[in-house]
Amino acid sequence: MSEHHAHHHSSAGISEKNLLAAVVLNFAIAAAEIVGGILSNSLALLSDALHNLGDGFAVLLAYIAHRVSKRESNNRKTFGYKRVEILAAFINAIILVAICIFLIFEAIERFQNPAPIKGAIMFSVATVGLVANLVAVILLKADSKKNINIRAAYLHLMGDTLSSIVVIIGGLLIWKFGIYWIDPLITLLISLYILKETFLLLRDSFNILMQSAPKDIDLEKVKSEVEKVEGVKNIHHVHLWSLNDRQVHFEGHVDLVQDMSVSQASTLNKQISRLLHDRFDIEHTTLQMEFGCCEENHLINEA
Repeated sequence: MSEHHAHHHSSAGISEKNLLAAVVLNFAIAAAEIVGGILSNSLALLSDALHNLGDGFAVLLAYIAHRVSKRESNNRKTFGYKRVEILAAFINAIILVAICIFLIFEAIERFQNPAPIKGAIMFSVATVGLVANLVAVILLKADSKKNINIRAAYLHLMGDTLSSIVVIIGGLLIWKFGIYWIDPLITLLISLYILKETFLLLRDSFNILMQSAPKDIDLEKVKSEVEKVEGVKNIHHVHLWSLNDRQVHFEGHVDLVQDMSVSQASTLNKQISRLLHDRFDIEHTTLQMEFGCCEENHLINEA
């Protein structure tokens, strides 16, 4: 059995300083909105504060996970710590879902028992929160395209920004027109939106943790391409998975057309590995070369 792999450190270039700044901003916003929510009696503002507080911890978790993920592999952690970021993204998504469910119940309660709200305070605090959220979003925007863990943190902040905008509008309507029912309505809309966005993140991180095959790679197509290589009879007992959101691993048994020397098999191995890398962006390939020794040739091992 031999292997081929290429190293791509795509976590490099991610700004830890920006991530840490986003953490500080989130906690500052949350503190301001908690005070403002209590003073104004606004559930929407308190819900936004709770959301920001949860997001502060979420971004902090993303920061810690990013630092840990850069540790080198060792005899115990042979894959290194790369999957810590996926785990952090998954936990972040669960936190978001829990916060949203809580806020939905609170909004329903407020619909049933409306209370007077000081719209001016609500409007002012939400405006300050919006500015801070926008700064945090800008800080993480570029890195969110490189890393699922940072994307999780970025989604948290995007949710905060959108909720701040809605809270500002609600605060203005309450302040000027006394429309108090807008407060729980805003809370409900924010929560439903975040739930929708979080589902995608939860699905992606869960699939990676379950070692699912990447959705953009067709195993049948992989089989077809490999079996076109001269000297290959078939490929079977295949496993394809993502180590994280960037690095794809592949392993399989290659049944040869004829017996060959180790050096010939090694050359063929490199050819197949290069094919998989160039056609399917598979970075790490492990192939077991065989000749007439495997009775079953199912693409996936059904045992």
